[in-house]
Amino acid sequence: MKNILLIAALAITTISCEEFKKGYEDGKQKAEDQKETAAAEELPEVTLYKLDGGTVMANNLNLFAQGDTYKGESKELADAFFVIKHPKGTLLWDTGLPEMLVGQEPYTPEGGAFTISRKDSITTQLKGIGMTPEDIDMIAFSHIHFDHTGAANHFAKATWLVQESEYDFANGEDIKGNSFYAPDSFNKLTNVEKLNGDKDVFGDGTVVIKSMPGHTPGHQVLFLRLKENGPTLLSGDVYHFEQNRKDTIVPQFNYDIPATDQSIKDFEAFAKAENAKVIIQHDAGNFAQTPAILN
Repeated sequence: MKNILLIAALAITTISCEEFKKGYEDGKQKAEDQKETAAAEELPEVTLYKLDGGTVMANNLNLFAQGDTYKGESKELADAFFVIKHPKGTLLWDTGLPEMLVGQEPYTPEGGAFTISRKDSITTQLKGIGMTPEDIDMIAFSHIHFDHTGAANHFAKATWLVQESEYDFANGEDIKGNSFYAPDSFNKLTNVEKLNGDKDVFGDGTVVIKSMPGHTPGHQVLFLRLKENGPTLLSGDVYHFEQNRKDTIVPQFNYDIPATDQSIKDFEAFAKAENAKVIIQHDAGNFAQTPAILN
């Protein structure tokens, strides 16, 4: 009888401990959920607008690899750019392909590696979201390749947020005569704020430029903390398409391949730590699936 009572007592104690443990874990999770909800409610109203900067048909996809990973392949790439509206100001992130393409047939530059096209101007698209170029307070490129700076000169009054290394590169000898760059497309941006690393644009952690060099000397990505969509990360050209990300392959035309390798590691570590949704700007599937407006 004593043994039976002892076993019963032990069983009750075990069940009680398990219930206590479960109750503690449930309470802890509930507290964390409430904390996250409260934090989200305290965030300022930030809105991300997705806009269309054109299409790039990569006729030689193997340029986006070292070796023969994509040999003989082609792929259509999007050329997304974005407007970020914050209570303290409005940031334009990239501007798409050159606007001289609007209304023209798709154009294939010498060499035939790419065929590029653009359907609509930046001013028309801004009008569609109730804005004009004068509403843009700041402009930042992920980097200064021609497919990201094509409509920049509409924003001469805006403050250009640029890594100092990228600014020096833009004004140096290396880009002269290089078809990847069109310095005349951003030569009206004279109000410059040079960065040396990350930049919390509005000082509240909701819009953060993060330095991720390698694709160009001062390549950068953009992190957003949105109320509904949650942590969101715009890739710039750390990657160009989903398979590129899965393969972790660096394009052969990158400025600094070892630096890109490190930036890929930093990008993935940051995305994991923030549990961020990644938008690969050049991925046509990502572009199609991303809503026109995110909050």
